[in-house]
Amino acid sequence: MSLLKSFASNSHLFNQREATMAVIHASPYKVLSQRTCSCFRKTTTANLFYLRGSSSAELFSSSKDKRFSTYPEGEIGSSKRRARGPVMAAKKASEGVKQDEGKYKHTVDLPKTSFGMRANSLVREPELQKLWDENQVFKRVVERNDGESFVLHDGPPYANGDLHMGHALNKILKDIINRYKLLQNYKVHYVPGWDCHGLPIELKVLQSLDRDARKDLTPIKLREKAAKFAKSTVKTQMASFKRYGIWADWSNPYLTLDPEYEASQIEVFGQMALQGYIYRGRKPVHWSPSSRTALAEAELEYPEGHVSKSIYAIFKLVSASPSLGSSIDEFLPNLCLAIWTTTPWTVPANAAVAVNGKLQYAIVEVDPLLGDASQSEGDKKRRLGDAVKGEKKPFLIVALDLVPALQAKWGLNLSVKKVLLGSDLENCRYAHPIEKRECSVVIGGDYITTESGTGLVHTAPGHGQEDYATGLKYGLPILSPVGDDGKFTEEAGQFSGLDVLGDGNTAVVDYLNEHLALVMEEPYQHKYPYDWRTKKPTIFRATEQWFASVEGFKEAAMEAIGHVKWIPPQAENRISSMTSVRSDWCISRQRIWGVPIPVFYHKDTKEPLMNEETINHIKSIIAKKGSDAWWYMKVEDLLPDRYRDEASNYEKGTDTMDVWFDSGSSWAAVLGKRDGLHFPADLYLEGTDQHRGWFQSSLLTSIATKGRAPYKSVITHGFVLDEKGFKMSKSQGNVVDPYTVIEGGKNQKEAPGYGADVLRLWVSSVDYTGDVMIGPQVLRQMSDIYRKLRGTLRYLLGNLHDWRADDSVSYNDLPRIDRHALFQLENVVRNIKESYENYQFFKIFQIIQRFVIVDLSNFYFDVAKDRLYVGGTSSFTRRSCQTVLATHLLSFSRVIAPILPHLAEDVWQNLPFPYTWEDGSPARFVFDARWPPSNEEWLSLSQEEVDFWGNILELRTEVNKVLEIARGGKLIGSSLDAKVSLYTSDENLASRLHEMCMAAKEADNLHRIFITSQAEILESLEEELVGNTPYTGECEVQGKMVWIGVSRAEGSKCERCWNYSPLVGSFPNHPTLCRRCHGVVGVQPLPSVAAAVS
Repeated sequence: MSLLKSFASNSHLFNQREATMAVIHASPYKVLSQRTCSCFRKTTTANLFYLRGSSSAELFSSSKDKRFSTYPEGEIGSSKRRARGPVMAAKKASEGVKQDEGKYKHTVDLPKTSFGMRANSLVREPELQKLWDENQVFKRVVERNDGESFVLHDGPPYANGDLHMGHALNKILKDIINRYKLLQNYKVHYVPGWDCHGLPIELKVLQSLDRDARKDLTPIKLREKAAKFAKSTVKTQMASFKRYGIWADWSNPYLTLDPEYEASQIEVFGQMALQGYIYRGRKPVHWSPSSRTALAEAELEYPEGHVSKSIYAIFKLVSASPSLGSSIDEFLPNLCLAIWTTTPWTVPANAAVAVNGKLQYAIVEVDPLLGDASQSEGDKKRRLGDAVKGEKKPFLIVALDLVPALQAKWGLNLSVKKVLLGSDLENCRYAHPIEKRECSVVIGGDYITTESGTGLVHTAPGHGQEDYATGLKYGLPILSPVGDDGKFTEEAGQFSGLDVLGDGNTAVVDYLNEHLALVMEEPYQHKYPYDWRTKKPTIFRATEQWFASVEGFKEAAMEAIGHVKWIPPQAENRISSMTSVRSDWCISRQRIWGVPIPVFYHKDTKEPLMNEETINHIKSIIAKKGSDAWWYMKVEDLLPDRYRDEASNYEKGTDTMDVWFDSGSSWAAVLGKRDGLHFPADLYLEGTDQHRGWFQSSLLTSIATKGRAPYKSVITHGFVLDEKGFKMSKSQGNVVDPYTVIEGGKNQKEAPGYGADVLRLWVSSVDYTGDVMIGPQVLRQMSDIYRKLRGTLRYLLGNLHDWRADDSVSYNDLPRIDRHALFQLENVVRNIKESYENYQFFKIFQIIQRFVIVDLSNFYFDVAKDRLYVGGTSSFTRRSCQTVLATHLLSFSRVIAPILPHLAEDVWQNLPFPYTWEDGSPARFVFDARWPPSNEEWLSLSQEEVDFWGNILELRTEVNKVLEIARGGKLIGSSLDAKVSLYTSDENLASRLHEMCMAAKEADNLHRIFITSQAEILESLEEELVGNTPYTGECEVQGKMVWIGVSRAEGSKCERCWNYSPLVGSFPNHPTLCRRCHGVVGVQPLPSVAAAVS
């Protein structure tokens, strides 16, 4: 069985930038060198070699349907050059077709296997999945493996709606990794998870109810319905994931609504609170009026095309700063501060105007209009305000560097009258444009530039992060006269009840214009934050919220990022940049469906009650009863014993936690609690958008409580686009649904069901580190490649139907061609392993496509058919070939198993011989067999021998070209009708070729490799011989010229193998056979099969 203990270990590194050339350049895999590409380039794989840097989808779209192989459908490795007469005759005879001549048909060893050419995936894959489930294969393999533990921690998808192609890409990538680790003897632990709380589920529940039902909906009833909806969705999504062929601990998933999970989340919150990282404050946050809740940065999106109403407004100065004294008195009382804002609705909350202390500012005189600026540049939406239309024009203060730009924009002549330093303007006083109060000029930060606007910034600490920071510095009031619904409150006076993003915004602009405070109004297109769930714009609004003070541990987080392995490497820059600018994390939400923030408020003072004792008590309650207890239990029951007497003075908080805090606590709830798992996880794998989502929230909670990242390595993948590179959209009709890909659509002709393995093959084919593409054409090409790979495996199975381990031929006794085949195989398996280790699955796809489907089929399998079919059932030449085929079958069924588990298992269940461990126990399933062990002996082929086989393959390519010309000239029909003559002046090459012609082992004979009846090496090249040779050609092999001649084969045609030989007719008992066939038939009498030859 030594030969069946296959091969692989890490070998030579791939060049990441030249992935499509990976196999060609992976020394010592030099047999398929670049110089042999001239033939292949014209037949099968031009685009595979020369589209460096192209994605697999691009490679496919530029290839023809038949570009991946030269054999016709159903006949793997077949070639026009190969005579198929005896094979076809035997096939027809076996099918009951009458033959005039077929005397020796029963001596032809045709392939036999129950493994079908058609995958029948819609039936077979569920059968195989049922087989795995019934035998608990995943669990058994994990328990049997005795290597290290491997934990890929699952990022929880949201339990809301059906799965899309992004889910499929993500879960299949994870499964490929887990299955590979299983084959490498790891104890793989993969617990699938779901994110079950949050607004989308709450909205789904509310949308399903009519108006009357909503009125009667109590918080606890809403939570019950939300939990029911989430669990139902989990069940549906889980079934879909299983259909993808995903192996996981499906019986014990983690759900963020499970009591034990919620308790762990409360524990993380408590640890952060006790360390001083959690605080309550009134500060501006992203607020969604459409959802009526605060949002985190990860819950925002910035769609293209948003247009805001921007204004240039003026605030009248009433007094100069002490540093200016009377130096600007000449401009008073008509001197104004000019500001620019894209949020006019925030002007009622204005508390200051900020300047940059280092910039120069100009007092400008506004002269009469030079033209109608409202119509300039064809923009009819731009309009000048009444402040500059009257005869009496104000003096304005603007940044000196912006005077030319403002003059051009406003269509006014701005004459500089005086230049001031920004620091001199500090403490100037101005009249609020709406309210009857005075405000100050303050010094802002570096955010004040001369890139746009006026160089002076309207500051409303209740509506902007930078404004808030400036407000804290100067003790400014935090005004925010806006309600949860996004409408002005009574605090806004005359604007009360108006929508700040609608009529309220317009009303403020109109008021400013009526009171001569508007210079210009114009539309402004820019990126603006939208609620990612409702797809509606948000606002910045100061509210009382709970925050995590990221500043308290940001430095530690940044350091931890550097200790994590990021794939691709540029992902480190992405998360570093996002974390470095991260402000404090607003973790409270004004919703019902979520984990409560465990805090009580004093009814009179509103002071929060939250300490170690209260948090631990609530955690213990939630661990037993779930977070619903917060809503149905009384305050006195939620408080620890020593606070019971004071319960009447307190009320429960109503805020829930940000869902990113939910999922960001999964490392604690899962890795830290479940048997077999460990912290930190070996790997996190999610989409690139999670750099500001789950990757970051998990990092922050882990750093704050554990002081280290929750993951050792992180892989990110791109988004899935259609095959033209566009974002998928239902309105565009370009959505590719994974369910339809697997099961097919309503019209099976237009949308056939390809099965899960074809979808998985696509996942392996793309460079997932960037955006990937999929569509009908790509899927058809994937299906074609899958079918050819299946055909290759069927060829192996069929030709091993009568082979057993005892028939194995030792390595040293193998023909040279077989030893060379094992050398290639060992290198390929090693390169595949290296690609798995580096998570570069697209390289595996390319190796399989190039070697297994193309090169193996087109050369070794093609040449092998002669000795497999007509070499004699138990002959050495057939058994040696079967030995090599068996190693290929056992190796490739395992190395493809992580990507194509159904195909690999289907092959394994159809093995014609048992595969057992050293202790004699059978490997019933492909994942029982582990990864093929490395075989150094197969790599011991000398460099000289490797190079020689490179020459042989190159020469074979050139010989085939001359044979094709001879066939075109009607000299021959099949290649077996030909005799090939070769001449080279290089004595060493000539000697080696001559050895091949006289090889002791028939499989090494040169004419067998050329698939011709004869081949000879000429000692000299006579003119007469050249003149008498019908077809000739020349080629260069390693700089040496080789002359090629093709003529009709000598002798008569053997009835059994169709080779020509002068000895046909020399055997009275079998006058139509050649010597080889006579010998085979002699020990294999008709019609019965002879006993095996020892």
